[in-house]
Amino acid sequence: MAGCLEDKVVVVTGAGRGIGREIALLAAREGAKVVVNDLGADLEGEGKDEGPAFDVVREIEAAGGEAIANTASVAEPGPAEGIVKAAVDKWGRVDSVINNAGILRDRIFHKMSVHDFETVIKVHLLGSFYTSRAAAQFFREQGSGTFVHFTSTSGLVGNFGQSNYAAAKLGIVGLSKSIALDMARFGVRSNCVSPFAWSRLIGSIPAETEAERARVERIKAMGPEKIAPLAVFLASDISEDVTGQIFACRMNEVFLMGQSRPLRGMQRGEGWTPQTLASHMLPAMKPSFYPLDRSGDIFSWDPV
Repeated sequence: MAGCLEDKVVVVTGAGRGIGREIALLAAREGAKVVVNDLGADLEGEGKDEGPAFDVVREIEAAGGEAIANTASVAEPGPAEGIVKAAVDKWGRVDSVINNAGILRDRIFHKMSVHDFETVIKVHLLGSFYTSRAAAQFFREQGSGTFVHFTSTSGLVGNFGQSNYAAAKLGIVGLSKSIALDMARFGVRSNCVSPFAWSRLIGSIPAETEAERARVERIKAMGPEKIAPLAVFLASDISEDVTGQIFACRMNEVFLMGQSRPLRGMQRGEGWTPQTLASHMLPAMKPSFYPLDRSGDIFSWDPV
């Protein structure tokens, strides 16, 4: 039986290790020709190592699949455009871009440097834009294409010490929804995945309290291979009715995440003043305020 990506050309960024590697391997098993992109940098985006990308290509080829390696950075527009161009130059088309590449530079906010903030934004948010924009022209011409962007509950819910990462990941949600709206007329779809899985990035998060250490142990049980099926599904034609959505994936659980909508509304015929907002609006709406939750507060049960 043919795979769900048979004869498709798929670009996977950050595909040398972890979640990206598992996505690239599964995409190839499902029949795709794969561009395995990975700069081979360390967790903070420094350095370069071509080994991981080429290792994944060799693994795909050994299993009878077809793939090429690309070691460009997604954080600059020219190299990012070259990632997509590599697919078109090799196979004449591109059918899906899976924006998985990422780094972490966690700092508590009052110690967050401008450089650390901008660097994370460039890799995650701008990188997703650069590769997506490069593919958009080809998708428009061929009347089809899919984007799968990786977001995080760090942005959707919240986490300590990740203002740069959270801002980038929530920005990706806005980017994905805008792409879905703007390109629906061309048969192009765009969705987000928020993964829970053990990876180099997760392994770098400090665990100082007993509760944090216990949470890390739970995450270690969640392998990156559990995320790949959802990403491949969204990249394929069997998800043809799905666009503009946000999914979370945790072990064997899949969640459809909410999007911002009004919770409560009030009107005052004579208009508002700061004082009436305090006396009238605040008591009515305060019970519906969101607490300062972290991701672990919302997903507090053991993974299934």
